Amino acid sequence: MKYFITFNGQTVGPMTKEQIYAYPVTPDTPVCTEENQKWTPLYMFPDLMEGLSNPERMQSPAEVNTTGKDKIVCGVLAIVLGTLGAHYFYMGKAGGAIICILLSIITCGLWGILTLIQGVMMLTMTQADFERKYVLSSSTFPLF
Repeated sequence: MKYFITFNGQTVGPMTKEQIYAYPVTPDTPVCTEENQKWTPLYMFPDLMEGLSNPERMQSPAEVNTTGKDKIVCGVLAIVLGTLGAHYFYMGKAGGAIICILLSIITCGLWGILTLIQGVMMLTMTQADFERKYVLSSSTFPLF
């Protein structure tokens, strides 16, 4: 079963119950499932409550990949093909990729220095931070 939770005011998911424990959930955290779109407190799900009391099943936030977009792939794309906006295409932000290409043309390639820095930053942040800052962001062109 796949679950959704509310974290920092945003809906996160779908994810497995093991992935939920990487977030700071409490028994009162709002949860819904793919089948039932009604938000209910986590304590209404007995299988999720047993995981709260079992610390071995918890993952660190750096291990969680809820979107399927890997920070390492994206960071390497930003370093190698950043001037072509490949990392934005990978994240599903085509508008950002087009802006990146235009900036590369306008600046005669100097834009590549910023995409190199962005790629290094992507590689050094945790997976959860990467997803929150770049993939889950509503911005068309998340930069730093």
